[in-house]
Amino acid sequence: MTEIKQTSTNFSNKLALSDECPEAYASNIIGGQWTLVICSWLLSGKLRFGELKKKLPGITERMLTLQLRKLEENKIISRTVYAEVPPRVEYELTEIGYALKSVIMELEVWGTRHKELIGEEYRRFSPDLL
Repeated sequence: MTEIKQTSTNFSNKLALSDECPEAYASNIIGGQWTLVICSWLLSGKLRFGELKKKLPGITERMLTLQLRKLEENKIISRTVYAEVPPRVEYELTEIGYALKSVIMELEVWGTRHKELIGEEYRRFSPDLL
């Protein structure tokens, strides 16, 4: 996951849009490929790194680490390190992170409906491919 250069036009455009549009601001924070999936798993409570990794089989350890750091930086999750051997680290949603619950649930409903719609269109226009 690479950062956008702060001197780029793309960065300037994103910043300007985020300043003017709360929806774009929110999208920049929660719009990553793994962000909402990680948050949806954390809705049920604290999870350790290994537990999250098992629930997200398609993610690499490096990407999970980067995503968790970004979520922590944006105050969506908190990270608690316990002074044990071996060290134990738990992740959980913050108050503002839990506020995403209704958004996640609505996106789930919308995503299901959209997949059904696209599936119907696909079947209607490509019956011989099924």
